Amino acid sequence: MAMKPDPKVQWNVGYWLLALVALFSLQNLWQMQRTVEAVPYSQFEKALAEGRVAEVVVGETTITGKLKSPEANGKSVIVANRVEPALAARLAPFDVPYTRVVESTWLRDVLSWVVPALVFFALWFFLIRRFADRMGGGMGGFMSIGKSRAKVYVERDTGVTFADVAGVDEAKAELQEIVAFLKDPQGYGRLGARMPKGVLLVGPPGTGKTLLAKAVAGEAAVPFFSISGSEFVEMFVGVGAARVRDLFEQARAKAPAIIFIDELDALGRARGAAGPVGGHDEREQTLNQLLVELDGFDSSSGLVLLAATNRPEILDPALLRAGRFDRQVLVDRPDKTGRVQILKVHIRKIQLAASVDLDQVAALTTGFSGADLANLCNEAALAATRRSATEVTLADFTTAIERIVAGLEKKNRVLNPREREVVAFHEMGHALVALALPGSDPVHKVSIIPRGIGALGYTIQRPTEDRFLMTREELEHKIMVLLGGRAAEKLVFGHLSTGAADDLAKVTDIARDMVMRYGMVDELGYVAYEAQQPRFLDAPGYTPGGCPVAPDTQQRIDDAVRTIVMDAFARTSAILATHRTVLDRCAMELLSLETLDEAALKALTTDLQTVPVARH
Repeated sequence: MAMKPDPKVQWNVGYWLLALVALFSLQNLWQMQRTVEAVPYSQFEKALAEGRVAEVVVGETTITGKLKSPEANGKSVIVANRVEPALAARLAPFDVPYTRVVESTWLRDVLSWVVPALVFFALWFFLIRRFADRMGGGMGGFMSIGKSRAKVYVERDTGVTFADVAGVDEAKAELQEIVAFLKDPQGYGRLGARMPKGVLLVGPPGTGKTLLAKAVAGEAAVPFFSISGSEFVEMFVGVGAARVRDLFEQARAKAPAIIFIDELDALGRARGAAGPVGGHDEREQTLNQLLVELDGFDSSSGLVLLAATNRPEILDPALLRAGRFDRQVLVDRPDKTGRVQILKVHIRKIQLAASVDLDQVAALTTGFSGADLANLCNEAALAATRRSATEVTLADFTTAIERIVAGLEKKNRVLNPREREVVAFHEMGHALVALALPGSDPVHKVSIIPRGIGALGYTIQRPTEDRFLMTREELEHKIMVLLGGRAAEKLVFGHLSTGAADDLAKVTDIARDMVMRYGMVDELGYVAYEAQQPRFLDAPGYTPGGCPVAPDTQQRIDDAVRTIVMDAFARTSAILATHRTVLDRCAMELLSLETLDEAALKALTTDLQTVPVARH
């Protein structure tokens, strides 16, 4: 068998050859320095005239002469720059040294070629880079325009586990199966079951859909590909489909892995939703490629697709069929128990006072999402910091809730005494009606300090529990509480102001829903007169063509809505007229203190009588 040469030996021989070449070059340079002397041309002519030159070699720019005998300094060769014969003949009679200077132009010649080329390439690179950055290609330029821009994370990078997710226990239980499958796909499928190819997380904004997806990747300790649906679609045709293919190729190479597409509705909007005239071919091509990829990969390979959206009603039906996004997990706003759990997660980062009861905080935050609660904890900590406190108290949480719900205090908005009096009676009208009606949410705080854009005062009620069903009596009581401010103004001052505009809008919406959606008016029958709208997750619906009812029925609906509102206003006015003394006393106290809490209201309304419930 032939022996391969040792690379080290080859390198050693090369070093010796280089050393020999360098040695000969240095020796030749030293020899020339020792024997050759550069002289002016006049001195060269003089040596020729004296007969000391034995041999002359004429070059292109120089002339070299070999001396018959070495000079005293040991030089045996002289060299001078050539001078034109005619010029030399004219200079010789003056007996002055003269020579010729040969200018070197190599640097100028090189720069004349190199500099324009460098300028051209620099300009080209700058323009291409600017264009690529504007198109989102980054440093990759045109060559990477079809590449997926998914960010790849691993378990230590996400830093999120199920311990960091609270308030969505049902969703966590659903996703536990995904983690178990990714950790042990063979054992999980031993009975022939297969894992769902896709899991769609559905819920309102801020409820923790993205956090849940990261927690799944953190628990399973697998690569996590995260990308937004809007990053697929570009101005170039075919780029979105290419990025979808590239994303799934990357994920297959790193399987088991998780692909997470946030804001899926930006990519998966129903095809043909714009009607027969308009459309978006590029987005539809990208969606088609995603559907093909979902059909193409095997769930047993350890590849799981997670997606999140808050608008599932606009997704293409082909995405939601069995075999693609097999499972839809609802990530809804948390209930009171869930809010307490979420608050426990977020208070780890703040210095909380021991006296703070998280149940009270959760009771004040009905309808808050997980993101809202995180913001609440941060605002409470900032409120405590502003007053130079060492820990966060319940008062700081109340301040934060007021800031989030009602807006920032407008201390520079100065009301005249008449306006302050109207606002005080208006807010106390809300509070007294709420206290007088059975089953209403307790009043937590009343204030006449202006907040936000248009709120000159506010009344905060604290629900005792989460409600999912409401009776007609409860809706009417809600209308009466909203009308309490308008009724108090009319009772005390005998005129109406613009301060009840928002209250009236809410009252009208509730009354119209009672008539048209809930069938709570016997005269109109148990019929829903409002067309079915694609409403989901509190998203506003739109029904082209208006309400499909007859003109006579529409008039009866308007009459019923007006009757509900006016009857509620009459009952509200009667309550306030009966307790006029309590209303005046509370309003004067509110004018003096500007803010009344729950304890102060109870002390001022000890003689307030509860109104019996009206039956229908």
